[in-house]
Amino acid sequence: MGRDPRGLRGAWTRYQRHAFAEPAPDLARYVARYWMVRWDYRVPYHQLIVPYPNVHLTFRDGAATVQGVCRGRQTRVLAGRGRVLGVAFRAGCFRPFLDAPVSTITDRTVPAAEVFGPGVPGDPDVAEVERFLRARLPAPDPRADEAAGIVARIAARPEITRVDLLADDLGTSVRGLQRLFAEHVGVGPKWVIRRYRLWEVTQRLEEGASIDWAALAVELGYADQAHFVHDFTKMFDESPTRYAERY
Repeated sequence: MGRDPRGLRGAWTRYQRHAFAEPAPDLARYVARYWMVRWDYRVPYHQLIVPYPNVHLTFRDGAATVQGVCRGRQTRVLAGRGRVLGVAFRAGCFRPFLDAPVSTITDRTVPAAEVFGPGVPGDPDVAEVERFLRARLPAPDPRADEAAGIVARIAARPEITRVDLLADDLGTSVRGLQRLFAEHVGVGPKWVIRRYRLWEVTQRLEEGASIDWAALAVELGYADQAHFVHDFTKMFDESPTRYAERY
């Protein structure tokens, strides 16, 4: 199947504008960042959305939704002119708002009012979103902070490639980590480790690095290149070499 040229070699930047904002200090415990996207497509475009272990609150076309962690890639159709504002919550820190295990909304999208109650704004700016969240701030949850810290540890340390090694490093059990992640992150620690190791691949592609795929597979903790390709394709629905055409 042919590729849409608007998705290759950074051509999407002619049609989309992305911006980001940091949360106010009193919200930084829960919010990782705010993101804004505007687009203008005369011909509909299928936008690849790659997964991360964050829950998102999004505002688009007057509607607000909460999207749990998605374990695989998604595609959004962008047509005409539009905009979306999103809140990316810190991985591990949405449970205090949800008041239920975050795994209950994994791979699901629900109306924001089901989580936050009435009064959800329809087409806000960041300041209005912050007022909305500030009025609904939950009590601090040390376990959420613990989960967020472990996710940050995984992201920052490329040598973490296996759950058992992570558990040993933290002085806990694999089962304990799995329970913590199901409750507060929404996906298991194995998924999070794999996602951040594969993130390093996309970072190198973005930087224009020449990649020895076999050597990289070993560096990321895979037994061989075939296992690496399998995991990458499962996560992104494209092989590493086909995905590299995007850069």
